[in-house]
Amino acid sequence: MQPGNDPDPAARLVRELAREFRRRMQGEYVPRTGRCIALLTEAQCWSRPEGQGNSIANLLMHLAGNIRQWVLVPFDGQPDTRTRDLEFSARPGPGAPSAAQLHERFARTVDAACDAVDRLDAARLLATHTVQQGRYCETGLGIVLHVLEHCSGHAGQVYARTRQLANADLKFYDL
Repeated sequence: MQPGNDPDPAARLVRELAREFRRRMQGEYVPRTGRCIALLTEAQCWSRPEGQGNSIANLLMHLAGNIRQWVLVPFDGQPDTRTRDLEFSARPGPGAPSAAQLHERFARTVDAACDAVDRLDAARLLATHTVQQGRYCETGLGIVLHVLEHCSGHAGQVYARTRQLANADLKFYDL
């Protein structure tokens, strides 16, 4: 169907936004960060690039927390149990999750977020939602765009750090 002939262009736009959100999140960020984890040792995943830098493991923990708080809390009504500071202060050791476990948590959170975005309609995308315990007031569309941008930025950090540590071509186009 030609765009000008669509009987409900708003509904089509909502579907396309959800499709692109899923494509980027599940089709790019999850498999690419997974490739990175596979190329590195556990110690490399937890290593910090400099004094204030974040490890790949911390970034995965942070992304899962951010996606949960920004998508699943306002769109699915899940409780906000995030402790953001712990995402950055976590260190390897007894009781700490492995990088593979953190990646699995990230992937499950992405799956749930994609399902939540799939269920949105135009009214919910245009409605205002509070995020981060009332700190931000965003439209549903603003939330979706924020999460895409936020994941893109931190995924880029994971990719760059992996290239440095593994000294390898990440072969993303082979995924």
